[in-house]
Amino acid sequence: MKAWFAALALSVFAMSCNAEGTLFKVPTREGVTTTLFWETVPNAKATVFLFPGGGGGFGKVEDGKAMGNNFLVRSEPYFLANGFNVAIFGRPSDSEELDYPDRISDTHMTDVRKVLEFVKTKSDAPVWVVGTSRGTISATASAINLQNNIAGLVLTSSVVNYKKVGAIPKQDLAAIRIPVLVVHHSKDECVLCRPYEVPAILRGLTNAPVKKEIMVDGGANPSGDVCAALHWHGFIGMEQEAVKLISNWINAPTD
Repeated sequence: MKAWFAALALSVFAMSCNAEGTLFKVPTREGVTTTLFWETVPNAKATVFLFPGGGGGFGKVEDGKAMGNNFLVRSEPYFLANGFNVAIFGRPSDSEELDYPDRISDTHMTDVRKVLEFVKTKSDAPVWVVGTSRGTISATASAINLQNNIAGLVLTSSVVNYKKVGAIPKQDLAAIRIPVLVVHHSKDECVLCRPYEVPAILRGLTNAPVKKEIMVDGGANPSGDVCAALHWHGFIGMEQEAVKLISNWINAPTD
């Protein structure tokens, strides 16, 4: 098996490449590849490794840009503008959706580890894992299981409803020993992400060297499903402000 991975590591397939972003298919398990959108900036301060919400994925890639509506995907230009490489985790070839249980599974962690390892071959900048909505489940699980490869963790619009498999407060937060930032919108109406339940995350982070919760209330013109990307849940109308806040904290983590 090790020989198989070593051979395939030399044959990661770039689906498209231009002056902007590149879409890769990274071998992660036997017969399985996982998609990755990758874009760099000169002299990057860090790489942000993004986990979109919903069923995962980043939409189509057109003219070197990922076209998904998810908060993190559509905010990719702001991360670049703040001096970060961007890696957006997609989906494995044997799955059409990353559901809640999938995101805490050993299989998912294998895929994430392999993609993280690939990203580290592309840049030696420190990697910060950032998740939004359902992607916070993947990001938290990664920080628990793969933190030797991660500099820090950022959670936005976290899944905090205890009834959901993988909800952040139900994971082994005490195992996390890297800096953690939690950003949430005070008007988030998603039943899985109620603002009043967010403090449970920080209470569980008993061994994080630095941890901070920031509750925001900016933005404008929410529309559609309250649990979807174009409502307060997706920081609609304040994407640039939210990314700047995250970027500043990554540059100088403080309680």
